[in-house]
This record gives sequence, structure tokens and C-alpha cells, in this order.
Amino acid sequence: MLSDNGYGAKNNSADFLLRVHRIKPDFKAGTVQVLGGFNLSDPRGRVSWPLTRADRKLTGADFDVESIVRSADGTYWIGDEFGPFLLHFSATGTLLEAPIELPGVKAPENPTLNGATPNLAGSKGFEGMARSADGRWLYPLLEGTVSGDPAGTLRLNEFDVRGRAYTSKRWTYKLDSPANAIGDAIAVDENRFLIIERDNNQGDAAALKRVYLADKRDRDHDGALDKTLAADLLDLANPKGLGGFGETFRFPFQTIEDVVILDDRTLGILNDNNFPFSSGRTAGQPDNDEFITVRLPFRLHAR
Repeated sequence: MLSDNGYGAKNNSADFLLRVHRIKPDFKAGTVQVLGGFNLSDPRGRVSWPLTRADRKLTGADFDVESIVRSADGTYWIGDEFGPFLLHFSATGTLLEAPIELPGVKAPENPTLNGATPNLAGSKGFEGMARSADGRWLYPLLEGTVSGDPAGTLRLNEFDVRGRAYTSKRWTYKLDSPANAIGDAIAVDENRFLIIERDNNQGDAAALKRVYLADKRDRDHDGALDKTLAADLLDLANPKGLGGFGETFRFPFQTIEDVVILDDRTLGILNDNNFPFSSGRTAGQPDNDEFITVRLPFRLHAR
């Protein structure tokens, strides 16, 4: 699991250390055990601009880390929103190479902006990132629309891990509404992705929290990934009354930011609780981090 950048913004997160956590959920007992983890740092000086801390431990004022994939060699690729940058870390959290920029895209927080006009809104960089099954390609997905692109369309770029460069291939994900955002993106196979899409509301006001199956083959030729609903997180059948809720279970959090394939018909879904600011589960009370499992009505045939 990956900690978010801190307390919601660059200017108030300098005292928040970026960290990867290893957890062990027990679905029968309904518990999640934290087994350990490691902080992210740059002791080798791969970042060329000044960092917040002299010891070069990375904080939420340095990067806004939102997406993570593990390579076969045990290293991690992490997507950042401030650049947006791709960050490559060792198995213990040491930055291995300089942050890799997305050509032609800069957010307001980008330290290399040098007075230029950003073309991506703040904190709208890489919110999701998928890894191909063979590990050759990464597919980072922006959370926001690049200036000049059609409203509500998000760029999905292809990155060549071997060549350490972006290819010329790019797709778009079309939001149901330009006011929505994505929460995560993972690969199902060479053509399909699971993508969380959400509105910005919580609790009773939440109207759209969904997981879509998105296909880059674009069979309807509209220029965007084809979308099929996989799970409506505000309308989950709950015949056993799990969690003390009724026959319909709602996952009404403002930011739902993690999806993982547990088996070919079961997904794990997790929220970002924005502690202590979000109160989607109980009005007026800070949200917990919740981990739910969702059984799909079809097989993914994932590989």
C-alpha cells in the first residue's frame, strides 16, 4: 500500500514522510494487519532540485505519489502528480534514477516549470498506473484533462520500461462527466484495464462511484477506451448483510483510489480517507480506510 502525499496539498505536507506499507488482510476475520514497510528517499541525489529535508527522505512537499506497481525484479514504479513524474525505486525505497517527465505536460507544482504556463491542473497528474503482464510497458493515466484536449478526456500514455522512454502510443479515457475523476487503473490483460471513476461527493451526496472495464481496442471508433461497467460501488448486492448494512451496500467515500484483482471474479477495493477531512461513512466523523471485496457477475479472464 502507498501513502498519499500527506495532508491534501504541497504546502502543508512537508512533515509527512512518503512510505510504502506491506499489509495482510484477513477477509474471514475482517482485519488488516500492517506487517511493515519502508520510507521513500533519494540518498543518491537523483532529484536535481532542492528537497524538503537535508537527509533526502521524501515528503509530501516533494512528490504527490498516487500509483504504484511492482516489477518482477522487486523494484517499484510510482506515479506522481506534481510533475507529473514516473519515479523508480529499489525494493527498499531508494530512488534509482532521475524523475522521468511526461513530455509536453506540466502541472503547476512541477519544479522545472521555470515560469512557463502549466497545461494540467494542480494535483491532476498520474492517479493510476497499470503494468503489462510481461512487465515491458507501463500505462500511467492522468487524473485531469490536459489543456486543449476535449473536456473530460484523460490521457493514457505508454512507457517502455526497457528503453526508459515514452512511446508514441496514447489513448484517452472519457469520463462520464468532466466533473468526475479517476481513482486508479490496473491492467487485466494486454488490452483491458480496470479503472475507478468517481464524482467528488461523499456520503448521501455521492452519486457515482464505479469500476469500469476499459478496452484500448476502441471497437466503436470514438477515439476513447471502450467502457463496460464492472461494479457500481454505490449499489452492491449485500444479501448477507455484511458490515451491519442492509441488502444494498454503499462505498460512499469521496476518494476511492485502489483496485486489485484477487481472483478472476473478485476485486479488492480501498478508499483514501483523506484523514481527517473526509466523512463519507458517518457524517461529521473522520473516515477510516476500508478494504472491501467485490464479486463480479462475470469472469475477467485476466492474465
